[in-house]
Amino acid sequence: MKTIVVGFDETEPSKNALARAADLAEAFGSSVIVTSVAPVLVGSREMGGVDPVDSPELHADELAHARTFLAERGLEGQFELAVGDPATAIVDLAERHAADLIIVGTRQHSLISSILGLSVSGTVKRKAHCDVLTVQ
Repeated sequence: MKTIVVGFDETEPSKNALARAADLAEAFGSSVIVTSVAPVLVGSREMGGVDPVDSPELHADELAHARTFLAERGLEGQFELAVGDPATAIVDLAERHAADLIIVGTRQHSLISSILGLSVSGTVKRKAHCDVLTVQ
């Protein structure tokens, strides 16, 4: 396992995902690429600008915290800020870097959300061309 991509947003599940990526990177000598994705607002006709409450600056701060976490574990990583649909951005990043594994956190979703695949982790699992590990 050479490359691991982690979706990170500072929720507890994503912190757990980052910790799992660090564990695997230590065990296998893998490189870790961490992304945090600022979603765009979707209107009735087209996609709009970024959400001012969930801005790219906030996600840049999240990546700084991920960098600190990995550094404390003695690991270096790559950190990529993205803007757009989170699941699509994570999968695209994994494809660009020929990742062997994507790790994302997951929260408890309603049965309907799970069935319809409305969660980021569910969409990543469906779209990814590599293995996906979901962590709670």
